[in-house]
Amino acid sequence: MPQEAAESKKMFGYVIVNKQELKFREFDLYQSYYCGFCRKLKEKYGIRGQLTLSYDMTFLILLLSGLYEEEDVVSSCKCIAHPLERHATRTNRFTEYAADMNVILSYYHCMDDWNDEKKVLKRGYAGLLKKACAGAESRYPEKARLIKEELLQLQKYEKAGSQDLDTVAGCFGNIMAEIFACRKDEWEDELRIMGFFLGKFIYLLDAYEDMEKDEKNGCYNPFSSRKKEKGFDDEVLKILRMMMAECSRAFEKLPILENTDILRNILYSGVWCRFESVRARRKEQQENA
Repeated sequence: MPQEAAESKKMFGYVIVNKQELKFREFDLYQSYYCGFCRKLKEKYGIRGQLTLSYDMTFLILLLSGLYEEEDVVSSCKCIAHPLERHATRTNRFTEYAADMNVILSYYHCMDDWNDEKKVLKRGYAGLLKKACAGAESRYPEKARLIKEELLQLQKYEKAGSQDLDTVAGCFGNIMAEIFACRKDEWEDELRIMGFFLGKFIYLLDAYEDMEKDEKNGCYNPFSSRKKEKGFDDEVLKILRMMMAECSRAFEKLPILENTDILRNILYSGVWCRFESVRARRKEQQENA
């Protein structure tokens, strides 16, 4: 795929690498996991599943593969993005796990968008994902139940216009905590902490990016009552730094020897690329105004 297909979907596409700070071989390795994830989505769910492709879940595959030292299946393929030459792909059992989680999350996000804003395209895409989601739910019923419940709770908070950042962001944090904790073992607690704070970071950064669009469309945004306050952008940065500090602290407690440079690149640099871009855009808009 030429770019992240799901990037336009709510709360996707923030957990990325900073390519400028990666060595060529590190980026090639990262890309092989990403391409492997894309290929696995297509194998399991066809093009409709492939369209849910997410950088965020690629990070999870790298994390779990490094932690549990899972052996990869290395292959190569051609695709739309690379039609003339074969490129490397890496897959393992966590690639399949991430594919199932991604489809479940994407289905309920589409339904959430339909319920909130009556987006016909999202309702149609949810229909395409329904069968795939049902299959993934049968393999992970408890995780699917929690994802659905937390998204419904989040929907209630949003409809009530809640401005409590911890409460609303905590719903998506709980979802990511459940997804990160793929096993009940000695690393479950740290993985849950990582997922929880990363999930809150994703939700709040998504809200920060969408403020003007949400205001224009009359949609909910947890920052709507704060955005005109002096020093607002700096306050958002402070909150996001707190989220990533907790996430990174949990990460450093995990005994990961593989993929560590790539994972640290994402956690300490990559996740801030989108924020800096959004902040620069907002500053330019304010200066022009």
